[in-house]
Amino acid sequence: MLRNGIDHLGLHVDLYYPTPDAANPKAAALFEANRFVVSRQVHHSVSNTGDAVDLVAFVNGLPVFTFELKNNITNQTVEDAVKQYQRDRDPREPLFAFGRTIAHFALDDQRARFCTQLKGASSWFLPFDRGFNDGAGNPPNPDGVMTDYLWRQVLAPLSLAGIIENYAQIVVEKNQKTGKKVSKAIFPRYHQLDVVRKLLADVEANGAGRRYLIQHSAGSGKSNSIAWLTHQLTETTHDGRIAFDSIIVVTDRIILDNQLTQTIKSFLQVGSTVVHADRSGDLRRAISAGKKIIVTTVQKFPYILDDIGADHRDRTFAIVIDEAHSSQGSKTSAAVSRALAGVDDIEDDTVEDQINRIIEGKKLLPNASYFAFTATPKNKTLEMFGEPVPNAEGGTGFRPFHSYTMKQAIQEGFIVDVLANYTPVGSYYKLMKTVEDDPEFDAKRASKKLRAYVEGNEHAIAQKSAIMVEHFLGQVVAKRKIAGQARAMVVTSSIARCIEYFHAIRDALAARKSPYRAVVAFSGEHEYKGMKVTEASLNGFPSSAIAEQVKTDPYRILVVANKFQTGYDEPLLHTMYVDKALSGVLAVQTLSRLNRAHPAKHDTFVLDFANDADEIQRAFEPYYRTTVLAEETDANKLHDLVNDLDAFAVYTIEQIDEFVSRYLAGESRDQLDPLLDVSVAEYIEMPDEDDQVAFKGGAKAFLRTYNFLSTVLPYGSSEWEKRSIFLDHLVPKLPAPKEEDLSAGILENIDLESYRAEKLSAMKIVLDDEDGTLDPVPAAGGGHRSDPELERLSAIVRSFNDHFGNIEWNDADRVQRFITEEIPRMVSEDEAYKNAQANDDPVNARVESDRALNQVMLRLISDDTQLFKEFQDNTSFKQWLASTVFNATYRKSA
Repeated sequence: MLRNGIDHLGLHVDLYYPTPDAANPKAAALFEANRFVVSRQVHHSVSNTGDAVDLVAFVNGLPVFTFELKNNITNQTVEDAVKQYQRDRDPREPLFAFGRTIAHFALDDQRARFCTQLKGASSWFLPFDRGFNDGAGNPPNPDGVMTDYLWRQVLAPLSLAGIIENYAQIVVEKNQKTGKKVSKAIFPRYHQLDVVRKLLADVEANGAGRRYLIQHSAGSGKSNSIAWLTHQLTETTHDGRIAFDSIIVVTDRIILDNQLTQTIKSFLQVGSTVVHADRSGDLRRAISAGKKIIVTTVQKFPYILDDIGADHRDRTFAIVIDEAHSSQGSKTSAAVSRALAGVDDIEDDTVEDQINRIIEGKKLLPNASYFAFTATPKNKTLEMFGEPVPNAEGGTGFRPFHSYTMKQAIQEGFIVDVLANYTPVGSYYKLMKTVEDDPEFDAKRASKKLRAYVEGNEHAIAQKSAIMVEHFLGQVVAKRKIAGQARAMVVTSSIARCIEYFHAIRDALAARKSPYRAVVAFSGEHEYKGMKVTEASLNGFPSSAIAEQVKTDPYRILVVANKFQTGYDEPLLHTMYVDKALSGVLAVQTLSRLNRAHPAKHDTFVLDFANDADEIQRAFEPYYRTTVLAEETDANKLHDLVNDLDAFAVYTIEQIDEFVSRYLAGESRDQLDPLLDVSVAEYIEMPDEDDQVAFKGGAKAFLRTYNFLSTVLPYGSSEWEKRSIFLDHLVPKLPAPKEEDLSAGILENIDLESYRAEKLSAMKIVLDDEDGTLDPVPAAGGGHRSDPELERLSAIVRSFNDHFGNIEWNDADRVQRFITEEIPRMVSEDEAYKNAQANDDPVNARVESDRALNQVMLRLISDDTQLFKEFQDNTSFKQWLASTVFNATYRKSA
């Protein structure tokens, strides 16, 4: 009513005059005519006429906020105010009915909380504090009580007008399964209001061309913050004109993609200006049609931008990036910059002109502002988007423009502490030697193989699934976690392991005669016991329905492989069972799926089969408080890398120049590859394999570092760019140095005698209360070879059993052996590999063999997930397997 007024019998009545444009004196006079009034002791009840609420704020006679005030000096706190709303304020009365006021505030002289919908005892009050020392609460106020910012700043007339016009909203959500519509009110938390207003003020002062990093904890409402920022950026001015011609919202979360679009559209002022860009051409048409806001996913972004053309050099753009570290890879960033800057190929340019244009195209655009949101900024993200600050050594570090920390979110109860109930599960095995003799093996590699062998065993998966189901039914369902609505997630290390767990959990639920069912989530089509399966075929409903189905019974356990580990916002998730090695950002993002708050959610639980508490603590610590980059990346290290690479004499400067010239001229692969093959031959002829490792590692380090620095350095180097183009094509063609696997064959000489998984003590992981610091992007090569440590088989088995426990069990299932039989056979059947062999080209044959091996490993994952995990994570093992398969198949299938 305040925004739109009311219509009656052909008449329209405005009930509120909006914030005026600075150049419109008539609108300013109308705004001044608004009446912002606060009344004390407002009697609100017909049945209990003596009942009164402490304060009510009115705008032109319409109530917008109610307040219950308490004072710590009289031993009453904000909690007493909350209880008063829950106990004494009847939501059936008009003043407290849903939608009749914007919000209800409970506050004392130190803390403030609010609620948008009173529901008696289940009314959910959220914190509205500024935060102090990166945590909950408010800072000391030398000029008054700690909470006076609420009326002096937030509810001052101009500020309140902004909230009414741009933030407060009732949105309608439709349940896709039942068709039922549910209305809910949206109101900004303090940190959301603060970050959006500070960003808008900076745009107003400085215009386009700035970079902003916003570090807001997972579960802190980034979606709404992005929506509020985006729709207000459409009208923000700088030097008397609109600051941005178009705002492009980029997300890597497909679930959030539609969610963001709908949230932004829900604000009336911009409902007709939002478009969803799905394919090439959409963005160009949207800009031409005057659409101000375009929402797209990072996967589609580079392709969409290909079509923009060169006519946008004079336009200004705001690029709002959700989860910045994954949305701003070097190639995506370059595609964005080239398209929006209008960097096109021009005929008759010299190679140097083209190189310089490529360098400029990689840099962050001077005519665009970047607003990067993330809960877990990586070092690259901080350096690319963060605010430069002096460090202790006199150099430059980087920190976020704005932060709302994990510490504050947990202390405020806005998210749940996922580390408060963390329980690792110890695995205990007993292996036995099955041969009479006692051969020697590489002890370190052999131990890894033995661990993979046991964890991938069918019996181990069945036993771990039984533990999960027993815990879920006995500790989560039976104890009515989240008022009996709790869900669980099982995080697995691969798609094949995911499918195996799904069946094992389904069987365990059936054995317990449980009414509940599991849901599986993975990408693509995969083979399981000779049959092709997909999510839909296993679940019995489309992939697009998984998120909604998990909210409804009988579906209670979600089994995932690389899906729903990021960007999945489900408050009903209570418990997570982890059987995947996690570290760094991925560990934080994965476990943070549990942290979404719910009125009936008081704790979470993690049962971890693959990690220990120290690993998880190391992963979370940098992100508990504000994350700071210790120092910027040293660009001079690129000079050292270039000198080191040149010294190997794998290539010459003339070869690089010729390749780059012909590459930029658009010559085909069959014309370019011979130039690379000369360098490949030099690499293969290196007498020392350690040099091969050092060269390839150094080349990868150069590409990684240069691709990042090219976006942030104020200068460019054509020599670096040429090497980048050349090495980007050369590195994939370099075969891995042949490395003898001195642990090969150990699985044929052992058997599993017993297996047991045992829960250890539950614990609370406590994080250090200080800013997290990250090291800069490493600019050194990491290639090296390790010398094997040979031990007798009996000693390896004894050491392994000593480490994991000697416990007698009867069951034992053996992992099928793929390395010597199945994998070589399947690789040799690959058509592209056959063709490469037929052409008598060992270098290309090796490339095709490695490619085919990757495909085979994905297909065979269902029979030994740990083998696949070792292949993915262990570079030495991957190199050995690739060499072994190539040696076993080259010529044999020709």
